[in-house]
Amino acid sequence: MGDLKRYGLALDLVDDKESIATYEAYHKNVWPEVIESIKSSGIHHMEIYRAGNRLFMIMEVDDSFSFQRKKEADSKNPKVQEWEALMGEYQRAIPVAKPGDKWVVMDKIFDL
Repeated sequence: MGDLKRYGLALDLVDDKESIATYEAYHKNVWPEVIESIKSSGIHHMEIYRAGNRLFMIMEVDDSFSFQRKKEADSKNPKVQEWEALMGEYQRAIPVAKPGDKWVVMDKIFDL
């Protein structure tokens, strides 16, 4: 295994305190099937931060990871699809998202 690659992604939530609190509560107890799908895709570390209704995710992945393979695997996993549908009630794509995308991969502009 080579060095891990890091991605930053952005997403908005419905701008409502109760919805945001519910979303955060779900993320304190993510379903085991969802955790397994994350780990088995080559993601070694994942964090999500929030400022207001804007989310920022950091993922560290190995060479086996690809966004396309993750998407294909998730589409065949009923529990992940159930989770995504549930989370979709709280999520809103940021303005620069392409149609159908929720999380948007961000461009790294600084590295120290």
